[in-house]
Amino acid sequence: MQPDLLELVQTAKSLYERGYSFGTAGNLSVRIGDIIYATPTGSSFGQLTVEGLAACDLSGKPTGPNKPTKELPFHLAAYRARPDARAVVHLHSTYATAVASMRDLDMQNALPPLTAYYAMRVPSLPVVSYLPPGDTGLAVEVEKYAKTTPAMLMRNHGSIAIGTTLLEATALAEEIEETARLHLLLGERAHPLNDAEIATLRARFAR
Repeated sequence: MQPDLLELVQTAKSLYERGYSFGTAGNLSVRIGDIIYATPTGSSFGQLTVEGLAACDLSGKPTGPNKPTKELPFHLAAYRARPDARAVVHLHSTYATAVASMRDLDMQNALPPLTAYYAMRVPSLPVVSYLPPGDTGLAVEVEKYAKTTPAMLMRNHGSIAIGTTLLEATALAEEIEETARLHLLLGERAHPLNDAEIATLRARFAR
């Protein structure tokens, strides 16, 4: 059994148990070499098994019997845009989805930098224009945005986080959700970090 696949199953279960996923919403993938392992279509994060994961090559051609999530095209797009990426986490978490569904949303950067950790992890949070789930047009926009940021929202849909590890992608997805929660709680009372403070953070903690 691949340790990375067990980690994917355990991560999905953790996200489900902590309320970041519900029903059959959301999907995860990891890249191991030239193979992408993704959550299968219609699956619940709380009931995944390693044996049930779907596998395909980098072009999307199946290499196993299980059918992947219908959102696989934008996962593949993220890996194309970021060759160092090894995981993609897509959630329909409550607060990020709420922000993605707001009127007058800044489509180039949907959330203000309210905390140091968000500012360090997220250079910008663009919003992918609305298209139905599974529409291949989503992959085009994801690939475009992923070249400059590992984080984005999908209009009226949820969030996408991309990482060099599954832990990194998951932590980023959680950071988006919690910042969205703070944003909605604070409203006009919010006091975002300014450009100078953000620049200092990024210079001090640059990888």
